[in-house]
Amino acid sequence: QVKLVESGGGLVQPGGSLRLSCEAPGSSLETYAVGWFRQSPGKEREGISCIGNIGGSPVYHDSVEGRFTIFRDNGKKMVSLQMNDLKHEDTAVYYCAVDAVLVRCEPWAFGSWGRGTQVTISS
Repeated sequence: QVKLVESGGGLVQPGGSLRLSCEAPGSSLETYAVGWFRQSPGKEREGISCIGNIGGSPVYHDSVEGRFTIFRDNGKKMVSLQMNDLKHEDTAVYYCAVDAVLVRCEPWAFGSWGRGTQVTISS
């Protein structure tokens, strides 16, 4: 198990931007596959974007393709999710998760989870 901490959530108007960050205090995420997931009330947790640790391109859910970007900041030992052109339907609790390798960008494929950060899109 890896302790993860998400940050960067908040309230933003439609069309706005937020950057979420995930870090493992006292450790580095360089050697892990990292995923961002979200869950809104009454819905299952879904994979938004994942990045592997052995190369390959990041993967994105269709609903965020072109608007969200996942990237590693190894200097800061974190993985961030830049979210642009936010929509009401992006409102959810966002979680980061890690595992040894990226098998699928699905919740079942990740073993360590953060507690989440709330993102609310509202005018």
